[in-house]
Amino acid sequence: MKKEIRAIFKDRRAITPVLSNLLLLVVAVAAMSIATTATYVITINLRETMSERLIIEDLWFNNSTGEIDVYLLNIGKVAVSVSAIYVNRTSKPFTGPTILEIDEHGWFNISYSWTENSVYHINIVTERGTRVVGYFEAP
Repeated sequence: MKKEIRAIFKDRRAITPVLSNLLLLVVAVAAMSIATTATYVITINLRETMSERLIIEDLWFNNSTGEIDVYLLNIGKVAVSVSAIYVNRTSKPFTGPTILEIDEHGWFNISYSWTENSVYHINIVTERGTRVVGYFEAP
């Protein structure tokens, strides 16, 4: 009986195909796990970016402070964080709320010395890359 068992273990012809099939199965499962995780991460980020919606409800050229005051409303399905504001394609410092929650609004004060009867290109950019753009004429 011992000789028969030893003979089975000495015969290695079936071990190589079993190991190669097992290795192929492990590689396939790992690759699919990575692909599934990447798809999930990309989809979540895309869904959040597509759910961002901002509108400019009001814009004032303030004589007393020499600033441009923008009133934003978040009408999207996710919270929004404004990362930059551009006036005539130049980044300008601003003050305002760091995050606008869903259905929340707030004033953003842009430091910019404007002149009367001039048209200004205002571009507001969020952290996810959503833009709100418009042309506004100073009174």
